[in-house]
Amino acid sequence: MAANSHTMPITIEADDIDFMGHVNNARYLGWVQDVVLAHWNKLAPAEEAARIAWVALKHEITYRKPAFLADDINATTVLEKVAGARAFYNTVIARGEEVLAEIKSMWCCLDKDSLRPSRIDRDVAEQCFGLPRKQDTYRGD
Repeated sequence: MAANSHTMPITIEADDIDFMGHVNNARYLGWVQDVVLAHWNKLAPAEEAARIAWVALKHEITYRKPAFLADDINATTVLEKVAGARAFYNTVIARGEEVLAEIKSMWCCLDKDSLRPSRIDRDVAEQCFGLPRKQDTYRGD
């Protein structure tokens, strides 16, 4: 697994199921948040993780197939690029090899004290998350 990806198992709870008998679409957003934050906290240096908070700016979800209570599913997220205070993730929620949903999301990095946007350190993006040193991958805007 590449440094810029992270996979976590998902436990489907009875409260996740809607009136149609499958996981409610809104629940997928919670799973995306869980896997993105777990990815950041796993790979970022402790001082960076303590300094930074994350807020979602945008999610684009493509639902492929429903998930059900007894399903064994995973969420895998990949940090595609960093641009200043923004991070761009692609997440796949799958049951085995079967893709249930694909999510593209944009997140903003905030300083926990000021709650203002804060750049992601270039060295953290390169060394901890495996992002290559390219102008189009890490922009200072």
